Amino acid sequence: MGRQRHAPSIPLADTDPAQDRRFVTALARGLSLLRCFGPSDRWLAHQELARRAGLPQATVSRLTFTLTSLGYLRHRAATGEYALSPAVLSLGFSVLSNFQVGRIARPFMESLAEHTQAAVSLGVRHDTSVVYVAHCRSTARLILGLDVGTRLPFAETAMGRAIWCASDPGMRALMSRRLQVQDATRWSARKAALHRAEVDVAARGYVASESEWESDIAAIGVGIDLGDGREPLALTVGGPASRLQGALLHEDFGPALVRTGREIVAAIQAAGWED
Repeated sequence: MGRQRHAPSIPLADTDPAQDRRFVTALARGLSLLRCFGPSDRWLAHQELARRAGLPQATVSRLTFTLTSLGYLRHRAATGEYALSPAVLSLGFSVLSNFQVGRIARPFMESLAEHTQAAVSLGVRHDTSVVYVAHCRSTARLILGLDVGTRLPFAETAMGRAIWCASDPGMRALMSRRLQVQDATRWSARKAALHRAEVDVAARGYVASESEWESDIAAIGVGIDLGDGREPLALTVGGPASRLQGALLHEDFGPALVRTGREIVAAIQAAGWED
């Protein structure tokens, strides 16, 4: 799966898009508030939302009132907490129901999940994170408990590193700027990890993240480059670090992952998928 040049989905210019007159700050802030909820969050207090979003509490009050009125948030008046409502879920399902890549890839993912007895996931980049858009679990009892819609960090995970390695130089430059702005103190370590991922892909065809994101989780990943100008996706195998290690991971699962990635690309291209 060689790298092709891709047309990025967001501007590559050094200028801040927030300075453009077309940029709607209130909308951006509302969406950032919805992104404050992580996979393990059910209810978040008003103060916690303000802290995570980096917004004044008065602004958060207006945004939560609007989002609650529109049905995207639920409000628990007794505690002053907020939760995502099913309306948000419906937006995600609308996207996923039209995501033909996931449907084409699923049989291959299921076969790989059974072979590895691990979790197999397909993901895309979203700003400085990656998001699961398809997920298969094997019948193994010990399995990675993440699912579709899960958001993971970019530089620390196999999924993010695989997307990085399959991206063109322009997108890498953009991601470098975004990650540095996000957390300048961690950029040096993240940059080194992404460089190691490039070396790994050149040597063995896939990237790895072994106990780097979470101490008990290991994963390997490959980029899914469709060669038509779209941003690459990533396919990963993940599970307990106590099992996914050594020869099993790198002599069996790694080559199987690379083969599956190639099969998925061929199947998608044969289907003539159009976004």
